[in-house]
Amino acid sequence: MSKAPSPARLAAVDLLDQVTEQGRPLSENDRLEALAPADRAAAQRLASDVLRGLERADKILKPHLRKKPVPRVMNILRLGAVELCQGGAAHGVVSDCVEIAAAGKRTQGARGLVNAVLRKVAEEGPQAWAKLRIPRLPRWLRDPLVAAWGPQAVANMERVHFEGAPLDLTPKPGADLSPLEGELLPTGSVRLRQAGQVSALPGFAEGDWWVQDAAAALPAQLLGDVRGQKVLDMCAAPGGKTLQLAAAGAEVTALDLSEARLARVKENLARTGLSAQLVAGDAMEHQGLYDAILLDAPCSATGTIRRHPDLPHAHEGERITELIGLQGAMLDHALSLLKPGGRLVFATCSLIPDEGECHIDEALERHPDLKVIAPEFPWIEDRWRSDEGGLRLRPDYWAAKGGMDGFYMALLQRG
Repeated sequence: MSKAPSPARLAAVDLLDQVTEQGRPLSENDRLEALAPADRAAAQRLASDVLRGLERADKILKPHLRKKPVPRVMNILRLGAVELCQGGAAHGVVSDCVEIAAAGKRTQGARGLVNAVLRKVAEEGPQAWAKLRIPRLPRWLRDPLVAAWGPQAVANMERVHFEGAPLDLTPKPGADLSPLEGELLPTGSVRLRQAGQVSALPGFAEGDWWVQDAAAALPAQLLGDVRGQKVLDMCAAPGGKTLQLAAAGAEVTALDLSEARLARVKENLARTGLSAQLVAGDAMEHQGLYDAILLDAPCSATGTIRRHPDLPHAHEGERITELIGLQGAMLDHALSLLKPGGRLVFATCSLIPDEGECHIDEALERHPDLKVIAPEFPWIEDRWRSDEGGLRLRPDYWAAKGGMDGFYMALLQRG
């Protein structure tokens, strides 16, 4: 009598199908909602590990396959191969993968194949895995990044992507995060190497911190002292920057197009005991005057691949040109909402200069009264500074600490 496979492994295969066959990122999946928190975290980790190591997994599997099987069987094999090559117990991994194949009408006939291939991988895979190159970004992204930053820098980024991302937390002012035993980064974030289930960590229920990559926590800091000021967080969700601004004493308006995403912001505000005015609407139609604005514009998110390894596999950059146009229009509109002398931070979590540095060069030509203020904080490293006065962060910076998301940010002021 067959046993049911691990819920986490079964869900991980479903997630892989969604990304590789439907081109949908992991963030657009509600498959995990029915799982227990521990299984949900395990499924996300497994799917992410496979996506990071997809190139290696396919090379490990190729000698054992006469022809490529149907996509779901291939994803079952990829899951098994990655787990086995990274030290997973052979019996449990192989047994579960066989049961996942047996559970589907279109994959039942592949049970023997899955069993035979993964048993060979269990014997030979771990040694072969370690000898393979670090997986590369797809050509649609790698080529422009090499043109922008050079082949060595891109290779360094790929190494950090493959290693994955630790968990970064932004502390609420005055909160004691010492029970977490994390590393205090120079920018004030706290980094955990092995986090596990986020909601079970000390201080979560008390609202002492929120999850936010160290690089993503910097744009709000560039605005400086915002106590008592009217501040617009123009694309607010998932809410980390709104929480930062509210914690700094600003009168925050958190604007986002998605009511569902704003609901998450509301939950985090309640958990942390902070307050902001939430507005669901189109940023391009929003009106008002603000002392300061934070525009973290919609972008390709190519800077977040170490944390979201599904992105290179879910799309091929087909929307980047459209996004670049939207970013420029949003920046112009944001400037129209800024009081004279007001400050605006423009940011994107992209590694592509057309989504960052180029926007500032072009905005300075369009707006004669606009100037870039070179930010001065003790945590800014010289190599982060870009020619036009902004900051360029890359995943390979802080590589020994676990890297950071790729980001561009610039502090602007109206005359």
